Amino acid sequence: MAESSSRPLDLIMLEVLNESFVAIVREMRASMVRTAYSSIIYEGHDFSCALVDGRGQLVAMAEDNPVHIFPIPIEVGEMLERFEGDIHPGDVFLHNDPYTGGTHLNDVAMISPLFDGGEMTIYPVVRAHRGDVGGTTPGSISGKNTEIFHDGIRIPLLKVIERGKLNRAVTDLLFHNMRVPDERRGDFFAMLATCHTAHQRLGELAAQYDWATLIQAKESLLDRSEAPMRRRIKAVPDGEYVFEHFMDHAGHSLDPLRIRVRVAVSGDGLRIDFSGTDPQVRGAYNVGPAMAPSASFAVIKAFLDPHSPINHGAFRPLEIVTEPGSLLSARYPASCAGSMEVSHAVVTALIGAAGQMAPDAVTGDLKGTSNHFYIGGNDPRTGEAFLFYEYPAGGTGGFAEEDGNNATRNFTEGDFSSIQSIEVIEHAYPLQIKSLELRRDSGGPGFRRGGLGLRRVVAVLAGDALLSISSDKNIIPPFGVFGGGPGSPNRFTVLREDRTLMPSDTPGKVAGFRLGRGDRVVIETSGGGGYGDPLEREPERVAADVREGYVSPDEARGEYGVHLTGEEVDEEKTRACRQAMKDARRSLPLIQAETHRARGSRRLCSIGPDTAADLGLEAGALVELKGRPCAPLRAWIEIVQGHPEGQLGLDALGMAILQGGFGGSAAIRLLSGGVGG
Repeated sequence: MAESSSRPLDLIMLEVLNESFVAIVREMRASMVRTAYSSIIYEGHDFSCALVDGRGQLVAMAEDNPVHIFPIPIEVGEMLERFEGDIHPGDVFLHNDPYTGGTHLNDVAMISPLFDGGEMTIYPVVRAHRGDVGGTTPGSISGKNTEIFHDGIRIPLLKVIERGKLNRAVTDLLFHNMRVPDERRGDFFAMLATCHTAHQRLGELAAQYDWATLIQAKESLLDRSEAPMRRRIKAVPDGEYVFEHFMDHAGHSLDPLRIRVRVAVSGDGLRIDFSGTDPQVRGAYNVGPAMAPSASFAVIKAFLDPHSPINHGAFRPLEIVTEPGSLLSARYPASCAGSMEVSHAVVTALIGAAGQMAPDAVTGDLKGTSNHFYIGGNDPRTGEAFLFYEYPAGGTGGFAEEDGNNATRNFTEGDFSSIQSIEVIEHAYPLQIKSLELRRDSGGPGFRRGGLGLRRVVAVLAGDALLSISSDKNIIPPFGVFGGGPGSPNRFTVLREDRTLMPSDTPGKVAGFRLGRGDRVVIETSGGGGYGDPLEREPERVAADVREGYVSPDEARGEYGVHLTGEEVDEEKTRACRQAMKDARRSLPLIQAETHRARGSRRLCSIGPDTAADLGLEAGALVELKGRPCAPLRAWIEIVQGHPEGQLGLDALGMAILQGGFGGSAAIRLLSGGVGG
């Protein structure tokens, strides 16, 4: 190793070292893909790698999942606290506990400290999704879990290798409590080899520059990422931006879950406060303390500072507040199996709030869920257990310049694959892919259309198998912005002979639904929300969408006001239709209710009975209200005798979200996917 004496760092050397750190992370990623046993890693890329420093600050990442990466500082802090004075060269730690910085139990982190002169330096952390970690159902994640024990085996911060010696008793205990243990064991050693690769490359870099220079560069890089984030925050007008998002339900009733966020900008700092979010639930849709900060950072970084390097410095200007015991900071024994759905819901809430403070950067809402999808059973070809797992992609939101992307990943998901290949699935599992196509009419209508979801049909060739699903936005769809329409909600059904079956009475939440040979599971993922008024979309672009099969002729007329003769636009009918549709639009005045209006977690919108009849709305109907801000407010209709007819009533918070105030108005749209209450 070179002599440990720092040298002056010019900008060129700093950039070289930054790219060297990122290159090491990318080599770690390549190592995982080449050596992992599970298709969800080598095909799905459901893993992430990072370099951190001795305090757990993120030094470098690459095309990784933000939700995997930003819990790491909490986990490393847990390691430093629990093993203070007992961390040595050759030690390796495992962790997946959501209450102390993990995500859900399937995501297992490996922390492998690297030392120089007795001090921890810069070292690797790998987090990889294990296809199964035990629990109630194959794959461990289902929409019906109610406590952490249903989620699988919980790993507190655990030293699995001590001074280079593997604790086989510990690994045997872990793998004996996981389905398909050979895959789990193979993925463990793939992670270990990846950490060794990072150690080797960091050692080579230190031999070239010395550790003191690397540490000095690391500090400069963190400071360099902090500065542009603060500049971008300072350019946002001081103020408070509030929004509210609803998840479908917790899997055991149809009561929605509320996530409320207030983003306060003051100078070059930003406070994100989730107070008012629902308490933790008896269901799978809770998270530990790491998830809300991770999702928050992903949105704020993407909206305000998308081009600067991602490291811990960019996180410093943010303060994240969650209430202990809420579903965003759950306590034992809450299940956290659906943590990724909650994380996506936080992203949606922040798109609504951040769109108010940075409207030039806003997009329509995303697919907004991981769509965890499992089929497990015994493979008749081998007699051994099999477990198929994937998370099919959906549409992204439209934005000012262009339509959303079809059936692809988004800025919150990193380098995950959009969907696993047919050849790999049919080779590895007793399954057959009957069809795979884009889902027509699923993208939210708008001046810029939301991206389409996909439709996939999976046939079961095994005699007996179990289906489990954890998904959101099956009832409450992704929203559009600036007048854009919502994307279609996610949908999962089973075709059995000539019947269509719903695998659960709570859409999107399925646990161990029994499948037989010949059953076909239909996956339909949501599209992204639209951007801008669909009646302003160029008629020829609508016609092109119809020719491509993205939009049906009925959708072209009903949402875009475009009439086609054959494949060509009928300009006269289109002009007349669009004008008639604009003339038929109604915005109703907003008035503030004297008291808080809610039923459980549902936000209520009060109207009179004549107005309800005129609009074709029933009590409990789910609607969205479009007011001054870019994103709509979702609410449930409350019909009140004596309420002023022709006016919409909201409480003070609802008025603040819509930014209407007295004298404001809102358009109202029935969401067909809604379930009343």
